[in-house]
Amino acid sequence: MTEIFWMIPFFPALGSLVLVLLGHKLSKKHVSFIACSTIFISLCISVISFAGLLKIGAENYPLVKKLFTWIPTHGFKADFSLQFDPLSAIMVLIVTVVGFLIHIYSTGYMAEDKSYSRYFAYLNLFTFAMLILVMASNIVLMFVGWEGVGLCSYLLIGFWFEKHSAAQAGKKAFIVNRIGDAAFLIGILFIFFHIGSGEFTAINTAISRGSISTGFATVVGILLFAGATGKSAQIPLYVWLPDAMEGPTPVSAFIHAATMVTAGVYMVARMNFLYSFSGTASHIIAFIGALTAIYAATMALTQNDIKRVLAYSTISQIGYMFIGCGVGAYSAGMFHLYTHAFFKSLLFLAAGSVMHALSGEADMRKMGGLKKYLPITYPAFLIGAIAISGIPFFSGFFSKDAILTKAFTNGQYFVWTIGVLGTILTAFYMFRLIFLTFHGKERITPEAKMLLHESPPVMTVPLVILAFFSVVAGYAGVPAVFGKKLDWFSCFLQPIFSRGREVHVSLGAELALILISSFLAILGLYLAYLSYIKRPQFPHTFATRFPFIYRLLYNKYYVDEAYDALFVRPLVRGSEQIYNKFDLKIIDGAVNETASATGSFGKLICYLQTGFIKDYALVFLLGVALFLGYLLF
Repeated sequence: MTEIFWMIPFFPALGSLVLVLLGHKLSKKHVSFIACSTIFISLCISVISFAGLLKIGAENYPLVKKLFTWIPTHGFKADFSLQFDPLSAIMVLIVTVVGFLIHIYSTGYMAEDKSYSRYFAYLNLFTFAMLILVMASNIVLMFVGWEGVGLCSYLLIGFWFEKHSAAQAGKKAFIVNRIGDAAFLIGILFIFFHIGSGEFTAINTAISRGSISTGFATVVGILLFAGATGKSAQIPLYVWLPDAMEGPTPVSAFIHAATMVTAGVYMVARMNFLYSFSGTASHIIAFIGALTAIYAATMALTQNDIKRVLAYSTISQIGYMFIGCGVGAYSAGMFHLYTHAFFKSLLFLAAGSVMHALSGEADMRKMGGLKKYLPITYPAFLIGAIAISGIPFFSGFFSKDAILTKAFTNGQYFVWTIGVLGTILTAFYMFRLIFLTFHGKERITPEAKMLLHESPPVMTVPLVILAFFSVVAGYAGVPAVFGKKLDWFSCFLQPIFSRGREVHVSLGAELALILISSFLAILGLYLAYLSYIKRPQFPHTFATRFPFIYRLLYNKYYVDEAYDALFVRPLVRGSEQIYNKFDLKIIDGAVNETASATGSFGKLICYLQTGFIKDYALVFLLGVALFLGYLLF
């Protein structure tokens, strides 16, 4: 049954098309059924195809289905063809499983929204674009999915476009991503001109045969990674992601867990043969990933919006994934992407449940003591926080440990040090969120408290399912120290990442590294407990004693302000000057003067049109006289 894999992306596309054309005529019940059932069908086909993939040998990878020739030109051809191998199979399962649960959750969260059908049309289209991205057999078709998720993110982040901040956030996401995408497109053109094909197998073959140089691979790798820094919100193009919280919370969960921000990591993993060939490009990826992981974690320490804390945590966790890919441990990077999909979607949906209970309130300073009011949301949120913090033995512990262990054993000691420091910060800011939201003194407004309630089952059941996966998902990649044959995840991906720089370490060294990262995660939790439960005055004291540091973190290092001063305002002022002095005076002026001259000429001509026969006879006689004079003289 594996041969039906190519059908996976098209059911969400069909659902989106139906909702765009007929959604306004359908009831919310029918809209929900169409949106959720199309994703569920894709999920079922994904599971069937995945089961079939397990039965065939690695020599048959990848399975490719050519649907039609898309770009037939002289010297270059691009097919609309989809492929299915272990890497794309894992991504497809993540997108469809998490996407289906988010669709179900959305039917409750968006139940009262006036644009219900438009929301689900966009969400289905988002799923389709991501599935095309991860199943494309060539980089041209991948770029279609790449741009598709960018478009859908713009539509969904700015979904409530009547709200100025949401419209601005959507534009910001779109523009920042275009910067990275420009570099990505240049990298694709380099590949075309040098290799003559965009197929991943052709690129791999060219590298294997030595048809390209290391320098060329480095240039292309850096250009493609520049695109990934936009999509996956890494330094310096991360600034759009915190503002993306203006969109509906289920959208935030989908963007952060299963779609847009994971696209860059998937791209690097898919192009692993290129990055393994270029050590320089790989080192840049590892360095940027490590810097982003610690940098974003520090900003999360002082944020008060519950969704923005999670947004900065996503930027940080994606950094860990790039650390894994940058040190050559692609399986570890993808493993963290896989576990992150469950606990990050859980955290965002649980945050949405908290906001739903508080009538939309997102400021943690106006929460506190919610534990007893939200008996399902609280334990689900707690499980997600434990998992992302790397506490043994939840899913994030296994995947984060795999990355840090590989970084250390591959000699990337600086990257490893940054990674373990990030572990402390992750546990601290996540349990700061838990303690401020669910523990301590109640700071809820009287109006919000009157309406305080647990979310309906359509929202809490997905939380329970995701909480379950946040606990057990990590056991697909148990470290060798617990059993040499328990790392199924790496074994499954091994045929795809055979070029990865995997360096094995002794069991004693691996156990020591695990204990260090686990201890630091627990230390971060304990410090958060001391700061927000035992000594709740600590944050105020810190802000008073170290105002510069606190303001620097709270204002996110003033990067947005710097970008605004260096790029946005000069571009706006320059555009205004060009408009006023060039568009209005030269372009519009030329058009207006041409019209004016034509009018003046018309007025001049009209003097000759008197309407009297005697005047016309006189002109006729003068003309005859002039003609005769010409002939005679």
